[in-house]
Amino acid sequence: MSRIEILRVELGTRSYPIYIAEGLLLESALLKQHITASQILIVTNETVAPFYLGGLEAQLKDSFDVKTVVLPDGEKFKTLECLNNIFDSLLENRCNRQVTLIALGGGVVGDMTGFAAASYQRGVNFIQAPTTLLSQVDSSVGGKTGVNHRLGKNMIGAFYQPQCVLIDTSVLSTLPDRELSAGLAEVIKYGAIASAEFFEWLEQNMAKLLARDMEALTYAIKKSCEMKADIVAQDEKESGIRARLNFGHTFGHAIETHVGYGGWLHGEAVSVGMCMAVDMSYQKGWLSKESANRVRKLCAQAQLPVIKPSEMREGDFIKNMKVDKKNVSKSIRLILLKELGEAVIYDCDDDTEIKAVIA
Repeated sequence: MSRIEILRVELGTRSYPIYIAEGLLLESALLKQHITASQILIVTNETVAPFYLGGLEAQLKDSFDVKTVVLPDGEKFKTLECLNNIFDSLLENRCNRQVTLIALGGGVVGDMTGFAAASYQRGVNFIQAPTTLLSQVDSSVGGKTGVNHRLGKNMIGAFYQPQCVLIDTSVLSTLPDRELSAGLAEVIKYGAIASAEFFEWLEQNMAKLLARDMEALTYAIKKSCEMKADIVAQDEKESGIRARLNFGHTFGHAIETHVGYGGWLHGEAVSVGMCMAVDMSYQKGWLSKESANRVRKLCAQAQLPVIKPSEMREGDFIKNMKVDKKNVSKSIRLILLKELGEAVIYDCDDDTEIKAVIA
């Protein structure tokens, strides 16, 4: 196993570590430190299970009573109906308040497992073991949990922090190319909103990341988690600066809602959303044309889409963007850029500004 990088999300009594290294899923001693009683429920999906469920079970079954639930794979299954599969398993196996849930999968599995943990018997422990790049750099850190509704993404959920986040970088070897690129969208986001230096590093190293150079991927994961952990520590429940992490997401969520969850991957929609956000930043006179083009070029370099779905019209965007949990009063809350590495929160109450970007 490679050297373990350890970061911390500082939230007082609810602080927790993020571990990053190759081979962590086979290091049960580390995982066992964060399991306080005998019952474990591993939640995974039908894509991840054949690769990693057996190995994780084998590491734990000598010391714990281990049960599993395997969910269908895909954003379209991130629903209250599918969430009940987790509750059914917890109740059928008579799991008590000392049970620990382990989320073994990507963002959908992590969000649903966290929400189940927040809700079951009013709160039980859970651990994040993310298996996609997107979940490793973003959704597994910070305690956002929940499910989608047909009218809006992630509209039903809770802030609920894990006991730890276990990032095994070796699992990225089995990740499809499209999923890798989708994760890189969130990595690009961190450079755009918080570090011009990191953004420049990504421009110089994107080829290595796409080639799955482990040293480059580990560095990108660590830097992304550092930035997110710092922001979450300052603003756990998104009452202020944490909203900046939604750069590209308001436009992106509108795309996901319109095309149907899973039609586009989350990172693909965020990529187009970031391109639209930098266009709006340029139109407002905040961001230079050169910087806006650098964001678009880097997304394209990561093999991500940079143009909205051809069938989406103004009305489709406006309708879906107005059903967004970040909005304030009648304004649509957007995250724009003053310059690369500096994001600002902008409450837009004039639809014509958004229509100009869509056009």
